[in-house]
Amino acid sequence: MKETNMIRKIVRLKQLVQRWRRRIPPGGSLAVYVGDEHEHRRFVIPTRFINLPVFASLLNKAEEAFGFQTTGRLVLPCDVVFFEKLLNALERNERRFGALDLDDFTEMFSESLTVD
Repeated sequence: MKETNMIRKIVRLKQLVQRWRRRIPPGGSLAVYVGDEHEHRRFVIPTRFINLPVFASLLNKAEEAFGFQTTGRLVLPCDVVFFEKLLNALERNERRFGALDLDDFTEMFSESLTVD
């Protein structure tokens, strides 16, 4: 009985450690949370993206919406679908899209939704 109990504790501890490892972003990246105030979705992005104009705009919007916070999550006030498209564009061709600001991406994505 005692050995079975000990095995359960070890398995549970191992599961807990694995769960925490998934929460820690790999080196050279950071976690940001995107979405409305009721539900945030976690994204892990390369830290170099923070220097891009679009992220500077998103960070300014976050400061306006939430104030300057030194603790807690980094929450960006952005639609999840928009953010997924933004990341997809940057991951495909950072050199081409890296200089665009938030307005450029908004215009680009709204044009892709327009049906002729």
